[in-house]
Amino acid sequence: MKLRITRHLTAAAAGLALLATAACGAPAASTGDASAPSETAGFPLTMQHTMGSTTLESVPKRVVALDPSYIDAALLLEADLVGYVQYRQDPKAPFAPYLGDVAEATKDSVNVGTLAEPNLEKILELEPDLIVSAKVRHEALYSQLSKIAPTIFSESTGPTWKENVVFLGEALGKKEKAQDLVKAYEERAAKVGAEILAKNPDATYSLVRFTGGDTARLYSSNSFIGEIMTDMNIPRPEGAPDTQEKIFVPLSAEQILQGDAGLVMVSAFTPEGPEGEEARAQQAKFQSNPLWKKLEGDVIEVDDATFLASVSIQGAHSVITDLAKHYGVDPQLP
Repeated sequence: MKLRITRHLTAAAAGLALLATAACGAPAASTGDASAPSETAGFPLTMQHTMGSTTLESVPKRVVALDPSYIDAALLLEADLVGYVQYRQDPKAPFAPYLGDVAEATKDSVNVGTLAEPNLEKILELEPDLIVSAKVRHEALYSQLSKIAPTIFSESTGPTWKENVVFLGEALGKKEKAQDLVKAYEERAAKVGAEILAKNPDATYSLVRFTGGDTARLYSSNSFIGEIMTDMNIPRPEGAPDTQEKIFVPLSAEQILQGDAGLVMVSAFTPEGPEGEEARAQQAKFQSNPLWKKLEGDVIEVDDATFLASVSIQGAHSVITDLAKHYGVDPQLP
């Protein structure tokens, strides 16, 4: 049976039916028929993913991405992105600057709500043939989403950002292209990193982020920036606090010096409103602490949306470019 509901219902009626039947649970996984005729080799394709298995009868042409990293991946892979969640503060500029000019690619793309609350009826109206997100984002919505269209979820989006590009690539019939794009990124990261280390053999890094509260965040080797720096072969300082369980280690004001490194990158999550104000206040408090002045590394401000939130190949390339400029080496642009 296909993982979609009948298209002949009106959008409003179908949306209400969708919500009413959500409590019945997810439909049985579609197995597909590998021997069925297909316009494209490899389809029908049964995707194994964190929520089970989903069969794509043909190459998806209309994609809805419900996570920023998958929005970026869809654009990277030149998919027809018909729907996306709003993840930037400015609704007039919904796509990140590090993506470059995507006006033509997104001219028909529709905002389907926020990352926290995607609008199911809007998604339904778009008649997608693939919905992609992550379990950590929308596990509770999987049953409803899978009634609209074939839906695939990765477990997460942070530590698995490169694998997720290949995951979406497979669903789009572009797995080899996705693998090539990941490989090209890794080769560039290694090349620029080698130039940085040739110029500064003792280079180390840390990234401290302010989001409000009592503790700052010292990002771990298991984070987005941590993986980029690993790919560049630039290490964290020996003995620096780290974890493989989370993407950051809490850092109190009294522990500021544990965030020291050859390069100390500093960012803050500062959306409009109380949340942003709290982060700014926390940053001011930490940076006025006498211990902050004792940091021996080169302390620089970095763009939070790129270095922390992008979690994509495009974002990683932008990080590499910024670091190359900082160290005064050839950015080796792709």
